[in-house]
Amino acid sequence: MLKLTYLSHSSFLLDDGTYRLIIDPFLSGNPNAPMKADDITAQFVVLTHAHGDHLGDGLEIAKRHDALVIAVNELANYAASKGARAHNMHIGGAFTFPFGRLKFTIAHHGSSSPEGMYMGEPAGVLISMAGRTVYHTGDTGLFLDMQLIGERDHIDCMIAPIGDNFTMGIDDAVKAVEFVEPDLAIPMHYNTFPVIQADPDLFRKKVEAMGMKARVLQFGETIEL
Repeated sequence: MLKLTYLSHSSFLLDDGTYRLIIDPFLSGNPNAPMKADDITAQFVVLTHAHGDHLGDGLEIAKRHDALVIAVNELANYAASKGARAHNMHIGGAFTFPFGRLKFTIAHHGSSSPEGMYMGEPAGVLISMAGRTVYHTGDTGLFLDMQLIGERDHIDCMIAPIGDNFTMGIDDAVKAVEFVEPDLAIPMHYNTFPVIQADPDLFRKKVEAMGMKARVLQFGETIEL
């Protein structure tokens, strides 16, 4: 059994009963965050890229719990330079961790540290854990190779940004779901800032109109996959 908790923006917590993995833990300074960084315990911190609303509290959480940061090479090196344990990876590469298999995918975006340093390529991430595969797209625009991701792996849950401006908007996110054909689609990266206001229920309705399943999670809500 895999539990998935939406911590708002692009942050999700995966828990299989033994291991806890947090993705892009932007909590401090996030007006929608239902929890504080101090409330989080995890053995693994996955970072899709280094922008402040994704790196967030990741290094602090990792150092507090001796958690392993998993990121593309440049960002992993940055995490290590800040005193965190890190596992270096890159786009297209996969590795089997104690919780399961993780693979980074392409994402069309950018990545720089709070100091403005180049942090390598942004990424999406495929996480296979407790018999389920979750595709967190990261911050990205729509790209045709999403079809390949859906063909190569059965995606139980796809998490896609809908806020537009910096990422896909609703219509592109719906097309991305059509490409991947997941069992369940969940929207993210919306309504944190005025510039990314979007209606997640509209996304849900458009996905359902294609005969597919979508669900809007409340901030702090947990579901079982």
